Amino acid sequence: MVESWLLEGAKAVGRFFLNPTLYWFMFILTVASYFRIKRERQDFGIKVYQKFIEWKGTFVVSLITGLVLSVIAVGTGMVFSYEVLVLLAIVTIILSISTKFTLLSPSYIIGLTFLLLLVIPPLLEMQSQVNYNFDYGLSFKSLAVIGALLLIVESIIIQRIQKQSTFPRISLSDRGIWVGQHQVKRLALIPLLVLVPEGLITSFAPWWPYLSIGETSLGLAFVPFIIGFDYTAKGHYHLDAIKKVSKANYMLAIVILMVAVAGIFVPYLSLTSVILAIIGKEYLNYRYREGDRLRRPYYQPHDQGLRVVGVLPNSPANRLEISPGESIYRVNGRKVTNSQSFYEALQGNGAFIKLEIIDYHKEIRLVQGSLYEGEHHALGLLFPKEPFKQKQKQTG
Repeated sequence: MVESWLLEGAKAVGRFFLNPTLYWFMFILTVASYFRIKRERQDFGIKVYQKFIEWKGTFVVSLITGLVLSVIAVGTGMVFSYEVLVLLAIVTIILSISTKFTLLSPSYIIGLTFLLLLVIPPLLEMQSQVNYNFDYGLSFKSLAVIGALLLIVESIIIQRIQKQSTFPRISLSDRGIWVGQHQVKRLALIPLLVLVPEGLITSFAPWWPYLSIGETSLGLAFVPFIIGFDYTAKGHYHLDAIKKVSKANYMLAIVILMVAVAGIFVPYLSLTSVILAIIGKEYLNYRYREGDRLRRPYYQPHDQGLRVVGVLPNSPANRLEISPGESIYRVNGRKVTNSQSFYEALQGNGAFIKLEIIDYHKEIRLVQGSLYEGEHHALGLLFPKEPFKQKQKQTG
């Protein structure tokens, strides 16, 4: 028994590296990173973050949640046919063909796969030219439960995004003013161990595998599941946006999980759960977008100082613990209202700087520090002003 599990475990690792989803993940991560850096140079004239930061903070979460979900999937005996796994890979690639992360929620990937499984076999039965063996059996129930669990994982990843890990941008407001905004954006790869037909593993309990497709012996496969999301915080303070989106996502995931688990005993509820997941996700995204659009831009010029839209990693501003969303009210005793007056005030006091900053709670705090020679214009603060590329066109 142990030898069979070990051998199937080795095969599972090999199947992981044969899955095209793994290499597609690397591709879209690379392309997204390239376009993000290109946009940063257009807005600020510099590269704000390093390559592949869209993956930052997801690796440990992916491993832990992947382990937990793998124990649930294998322990309860959820079996997925190879046809289902291939269809999952195809759907993932199609939904991310634009290299945007918006449609990479488990709600869409699992939901569309589920719905295609309802449509494809009857269509294939209507013809005789193509031979097929689309034996998917009770994968419906397994898909519904796994989709709900992955939606919880998505909520965890959203919640864990830190304030310095969102991506600042410059955009034009409805009033024709250059304002800042933040992208709450991540791409994660969840390694999930599942049971597949035809292997060396045999049943070790009368009830196992619980969600079987009728095979007497089973194998193992590591399946890479991609999770992605992309939200824009223009009217919201970006940390408020993260809290709002993650909370709504958690609530949706819990409801979907309860319906999906009930679907194990009442079959039609599995279909109900994936339809609710798609509609619910669309509704949450629409509600957030509209709520953000109707708000006044948070990162816009105002009378109470100069709003910080971004802070460069490992910069003097980062060492001084200045955060995006805060406003610099005075510099060395001089009130500042724009970036030009800010840098003029910095240069007027040698290497020592004293900043009065208004934080998110409208409270004033004092920040003091020293600047090295040449750091006045390399403090690492990004402000909501005319994009760098726009200025170049005007001066060119």
